[in-house]
Amino acid sequence: MVVKTWKTRPAHYFLLEILKKKGAMTDVDLLAAFKGEFKDLGFKDFNELLMRLEIGGKIRTTSMSRGKRRIEPIT
Repeated sequence: MVVKTWKTRPAHYFLLEILKKKGAMTDVDLLAAFKGEFKDLGFKDFNELLMRLEIGGKIRTTSMSRGKRRIEPIT
């Protein structure tokens, strides 16, 4: 029987903490760091979190090359 527990921090706070510590990152690197803590969330959930944070004015995403994005916190 698998027992799931609640996380102490929401996923969007964790993403912001990573970005504030490390600065601007590519989406691939950020997803790898994110997967270390939230293994059960997939790429679709990750993109939804990024979209919510960008709409909320917390991060900025820019396209680097085909399929790669640069994500930076807005300070």
